[in-house]
Amino acid sequence: MTSHTHQPRRRFRRTAASVIAVAVTVTLAGCAQAGTAEGAWGEAGELSYWMWDSNQMPVYQQCADDFELLHPDITIAIEQYGYDDYWNKLMTSFVANSAPDVFVDHSSKYGDYAERGLIENLDPLINAADIDTTRFVDGTLELWQGRDGNQYGMPKDWDTVAIFYNEDMTTDAGISAADLAAMTWNPTDGGSYEQVIASLTVDTNGVRGNEAGFDKTSVETFGLGLDDSGGGYGQLSWSMLAATTGWTSMDEPTWGSTLNYDDERFQDTIAWWRGLIEKGYMPPLAQTVGASLSTQLQAGSYAMVTDGAWNINTFDKLQGVNLNTAATPAGVDGERASMFNSLADSISVSSTKKAAAWEWVQYLASTDCQQVVAEAGVVFPSISSVGDDAEAAFAETGFDIDAFTTHIDDETTVLFPLSGAAVEINAVMTNAMDRVLSFGLDPSDLTEVNERVNGLLNDY
Repeated sequence: MTSHTHQPRRRFRRTAASVIAVAVTVTLAGCAQAGTAEGAWGEAGELSYWMWDSNQMPVYQQCADDFELLHPDITIAIEQYGYDDYWNKLMTSFVANSAPDVFVDHSSKYGDYAERGLIENLDPLINAADIDTTRFVDGTLELWQGRDGNQYGMPKDWDTVAIFYNEDMTTDAGISAADLAAMTWNPTDGGSYEQVIASLTVDTNGVRGNEAGFDKTSVETFGLGLDDSGGGYGQLSWSMLAATTGWTSMDEPTWGSTLNYDDERFQDTIAWWRGLIEKGYMPPLAQTVGASLSTQLQAGSYAMVTDGAWNINTFDKLQGVNLNTAATPAGVDGERASMFNSLADSISVSSTKKAAAWEWVQYLASTDCQQVVAEAGVVFPSISSVGDDAEAAFAETGFDIDAFTTHIDDETTVLFPLSGAAVEINAVMTNAMDRVLSFGLDPSDLTEVNERVNGLLNDY
């Protein structure tokens, strides 16, 4: 749920990820030890509202303008930062007790903030306001319930992933939309999914990956694009495959006590996925640094990529390339899968205008604001009643929106592994997965890595 210039909203890039994550963890730990200002319940004044997606700014600025007409004593100052800078600045602001009054939060991040008392428990506010929480899309509200059962964010949208592909390339390869819709996958031979990837891969001599004489050392178009190693989540890389094997990242859907990266089903999935690099069907990890999925697809370097609903508008605005979408392949269990996420708005404990902040958060999660979001077609809003309007807006792009919504309709979604140690765990997993994808570690070595991340998990 984000867009343009390939916003990394739902994922975790390699850019010094391990170093940054450790710094965040150490600093937030110090913040918790030192104590966080309790703020105050001021009812008026200027509220700072932070977000990272520049493409959504006009939509939420409209919501802010509409809100200010209803609340003349409150003004909204929206600040937008790039994804990586966003979390670094937020961490610094927590330490300095200068955090934004309200900010867009991520389900994989809020556990750290909640456990350290940096964001407000919204349950008393929701109950006092008598908010009808049944209006939200199933799973969006629950995703923001912490380990203690309290509510730490009001959901604003939801997303799943799908395949974006170059229609001219699939046509040239003799692959129809029906063929893509019928793709299957398994970790042994990759099923028809691998066959499609191979057929779409073309070397510099024009030889396809499934043809004799294919030169895997000189590839012009990779059948499947690569964004990064996926860290501990694999949202755009391997999660949609591993989830069909019966594997789960944790022993519970959320807030589990054990991580399962030692599971043979997970490691077999990673082994198959990495094998695409060896076969020349997917680019080496080092080759992806500084490149985005959307620009590589536009340039013809990739024939297919997996990306999130938040980037639909990014792909729609690419010039000189004919694109469409297809659902992720049916896997070992015969069903498709996709990670499911929902962003939410959280209130900083240190805010001195928390009553005003709550009014703003309520409005952001209201039908009035969500209708504006839906009609803009930038994300799928969290309120069910305006979902059809969002789908209609997205449909104007010409993309097959069912590729995303099928996971909601068929209940084939999986969640981020929530924990209070998520930042530390993902730092370790990103480093390990980078090494696996760079052939410095074998997928079986993730068993040892799993012991380490479970140690981090058990510290909370």
